[in-house]
Amino acid sequence: MEIGYKRTCRCALSHINCLTAKEWVKGQVAIWEFAYEKRDVRDKNVHPATFPIALAAQCIGLFTHKGELVLDPFVGSGTTLVAAKDLDRNAVGFDLKKEYIELSQSRLSQTRLEDPKTQQMAICDDAINIPQYLKQETVSLAVTSPPYANMLNRPRLNKSMRGDLRRNEHFLKIQQYSNDPRDLGIMEPEEYANAIGKIYRGILPLMRPRAHSVINVADLWVRNGEGGKRVMIPWYVTKAMEEAGYELRNMIFWDRRNLVNRVGIFGWPSNYITLGTTYQYILDFWRPSN
Repeated sequence: MEIGYKRTCRCALSHINCLTAKEWVKGQVAIWEFAYEKRDVRDKNVHPATFPIALAAQCIGLFTHKGELVLDPFVGSGTTLVAAKDLDRNAVGFDLKKEYIELSQSRLSQTRLEDPKTQQMAICDDAINIPQYLKQETVSLAVTSPPYANMLNRPRLNKSMRGDLRRNEHFLKIQQYSNDPRDLGIMEPEEYANAIGKIYRGILPLMRPRAHSVINVADLWVRNGEGGKRVMIPWYVTKAMEEAGYELRNMIFWDRRNLVNRVGIFGWPSNYITLGTTYQYILDFWRPSN
């Protein structure tokens, strides 16, 4: 694939981004909060699990320069590509579902006028095949919000909502991404971690030395005879990434309390369970220079 990857700014070579010192300080706090905007996809019938443009933009701003190449291995609705276009970065995203690729392309066409200096591309293919498309040491950032194992592969109970709001149009529906056996969204946690590790092992040579890979994930709550148990998907992902050759640099918490409204009582009065919709993890890895 012919796509740009060289910086076009005039920043010092030792700088990892184009931010000013004042802008840099904002990113140092390990708790991030975002708001969705009108351009964000919020309709679960279009895509069951999206993340805001602001999240992708924050990561792109922190870890790349203008003109560099951003990769999203699980591009979904195309949010990363939209943010990259806003910030004058080249970007490529991959997804198994043709519908999501078409959605990504549609969203890109609705953004500002085309910039001939950068490209943003959505490709329908398995993420395992990414090394066939990109040259080694050309990617400055990989950022994605992948499926959280088989979290969606079960009837939706809406337990985070107030009782009278739970029976909405999504109640008891299974909103998984697909039935494709390659889809991470239908895998059990260990199989999921192995798949993540295999994909990112192939991506590693494409990354520049000390280039960052950011993965947004959440806990998985699994129901069992005692009411359920917490599965630490971030732990599975971190273990898989380290085995694939990456190094964990930062763990950031996405504070989602501003996005949760009219919540119900969860677990009361006998079982204390934190409300998972109020937070997620943003795991920041890099390719070590050696």
